[in-house]
Amino acid sequence: MRLRSTIDFLLYDWLQAEELSSRPRFADHSRNTFDAVMDICERIAREKYAPFNRTVDLQEPQFDGEKVILPQCTYDAREAYADSGMLSAAQDYEIGGMQLPYVVESAANCFFAAASISIGSNMLTSGNANAIMAHGTDLQKNVFAANEFNGRWAGTMALSEPQAGSSLSDIATRAEPDGADFESEALGPRYRLKGNKMWISAGDHELTENIVHLVLAKIPGPDGKPVPGVKGISLFIVPKKLVDTQGQLTGERNDVALAGLNHKLGWRGTTNTLLNFGEGKYPVRGEHGGGLDGRGAGAIGYLVGKPGEGLKCMFHMMNEARISIGMAASMLGMAGYHASLEYAQSRPQGRPIGGGGKDASKPQSRIIEHADVKRMLLAQKAYCEGALALNLLCAKLVDEQYTGEGEQAAEAKLLLEVLTPIAKSWPSEFCLEANSLAIQIHGGYGYTRDFAVEQYWRDNRLNMIHEGTHGIQAMDLLGRKVIMDGGKGLQLLAARINATIQKALQQAKLSTYANQLARALADVGSTTKAAWATDNPQEALANAVPYMQAFGHVVLGWIWLDVALAVLAKDEWLAIAAHRGSMAAQRYFFHYELPRIGAWLQVVKARDMTCAYMEEDAF
Repeated sequence: MRLRSTIDFLLYDWLQAEELSSRPRFADHSRNTFDAVMDICERIAREKYAPFNRTVDLQEPQFDGEKVILPQCTYDAREAYADSGMLSAAQDYEIGGMQLPYVVESAANCFFAAASISIGSNMLTSGNANAIMAHGTDLQKNVFAANEFNGRWAGTMALSEPQAGSSLSDIATRAEPDGADFESEALGPRYRLKGNKMWISAGDHELTENIVHLVLAKIPGPDGKPVPGVKGISLFIVPKKLVDTQGQLTGERNDVALAGLNHKLGWRGTTNTLLNFGEGKYPVRGEHGGGLDGRGAGAIGYLVGKPGEGLKCMFHMMNEARISIGMAASMLGMAGYHASLEYAQSRPQGRPIGGGGKDASKPQSRIIEHADVKRMLLAQKAYCEGALALNLLCAKLVDEQYTGEGEQAAEAKLLLEVLTPIAKSWPSEFCLEANSLAIQIHGGYGYTRDFAVEQYWRDNRLNMIHEGTHGIQAMDLLGRKVIMDGGKGLQLLAARINATIQKALQQAKLSTYANQLARALADVGSTTKAAWATDNPQEALANAVPYMQAFGHVVLGWIWLDVALAVLAKDEWLAIAAHRGSMAAQRYFFHYELPRIGAWLQVVKARDMTCAYMEEDAF
């Protein structure tokens, strides 16, 4: 119940999520329905996910040459999740959704992430369907998105390639018009795709009757060559099995072949694949022998949106996925925190130190009585609960963006733009550090598979890579987000932070911290200007990651100060241990963490080129 009470406080007391029920889209809902959804998700996570977290880690997906083999618990968990309606929780009633606020959906999904992050690929399916809903035709929405939301089909995001990695402008997958009548296809302009995609999570399995791949590929220009750069990238729906306009399988297998499975450090319950598109393993519709009616070989795909706007369309899914990854990192950190807290409360070791040193005749202390163990636990609490709060705030901003009015909606969109790199990367770094501290608290036992904390660390280590590395997110933040529109997004965020500072200055318990945060915010502002003082991107971005670390710490300082205000607003807060714990976590963050930003920002201010100018052969 510890996680549930934390979520309840953040959702209702801090974010005031109940107020969303006053909006027309959410008028049928109240706290009762929000709680009922979370009750169901908490139960499913407890019964179908948590008991099998170690099972899916040990029984990794296997490929027998034709299909992927997964343990039965994966099928059971996926079925329970789909039956719960959570795949379409935030969607319209008309397509079977619940029209839940996205912040409630995100909160409910926390239970699954904490119970077993790698059992399902539900995040990708929902994100895939949402991208189609945003950019697809009506028929594409009805056929592909609807069948993902109802659980019949699963979805993926196929971006990376072996030779390109995160450099999407270098992808080599080609998409050529499929015959003279390619534009008349009801499901969308029909193309033939050839190429290879790497690191595709949930790229093949038997959990659903079909898999819908959203694939980035380049359409050749008039000269027959791919258009260079990201402007040449288009987005395609490539189903594993072909379907008709009614969403029924035609019996034809598309030319999408599983080349092999990647076996990663963590998330071992999710298949991670290398996929070959159009290699000829599954010839489809005259793929060989010259084709029919001028059609060539390759996997059949249907264009989503306009040619050349694939990355724009895919970013709809990528940004949503970044927030989800931040939440996954937060929950893995939280799972480790709760496990190490329980261990620390029960493990006897060492004795208290008195005036004459340790008294061996005294009974052993539980390790939670040692100051350094409390330090490690408090660090975990500050990192993980703060990261959870940040990601719930971002989820509520999604609701504000789509259901708010006028300036309110515009500001939510802009704030989300600035906060998304932080929401993804900060939890991925510091909740991983929380997992490391959880192992440390367990001592030697933490490195064994007898305890769950080593798996939480392994699972969480992948989140620093998922949906873009720290370097990519940092360059997005410093190179685009904080300077776009003349710095309007940064100014808006600063105004929100300053509003919290002004409120905190009125509270005796928080005024010192409010002034500390004000100084840190000013430091970030001046550093941003100093980084771009020469208008040289190479100099400005040479230390983008330290900038993001400092920026993230300021954002988390703001989050904790704002949460502390919500705690102090409750008359009985001193009588409740959880509230006293939140105040202690806020103090820890300001005493131990916020002072770190000076060192990070110093190299950014100076446009220090030590790393950038390092000679290759000097390594």
